[in-house]
Amino acid sequence: MQLTQKESGLLKDLKDQERICIEKYKKHSSEACDPQLKNLFSQIAGVEQQHLDTLTQIENGGSPSPGSGSQSGQGTQSFTPTYSSQESEEKKNDCYLCSDVLSTEKHASHLYDECVFEFKDQALRDTLNHIQKEEQGHGKMIYDYMAANGMYS
Repeated sequence: MQLTQKESGLLKDLKDQERICIEKYKKHSSEACDPQLKNLFSQIAGVEQQHLDTLTQIENGGSPSPGSGSQSGQGTQSFTPTYSSQESEEKKNDCYLCSDVLSTEKHASHLYDECVFEFKDQALRDTLNHIQKEEQGHGKMIYDYMAANGMYS
């Protein structure tokens, strides 16, 4: 499939964003204090890698179907509160990490939203829309973790 110049540029932006997401989730997983959060960040890093792989397939002329290779059930994880209402250095650290990746997810979702409207091929639009929904699911999981631990008001 031949992409337009605009689509190629947008695809490059999406790939750059996914690389940032992967890097942040891996780094933040190693810096998180709560094992639940470490696990969540590692899990999301894997899905972000799948997104990057899908974008690479598109860049190479492929037309992957929506959800191919992705994990279902994103955004439905529940969390056991780790932190009390009292502030601690660990809670502050984990709250900062969550706020950082939540901001990144918001940006990624916005970028996918733009691309859904800019790509002409319906199958690619459907694939990008599917990835956007997974990005929104990541944001929901982060929000749910933060809410369970009194980090989001």
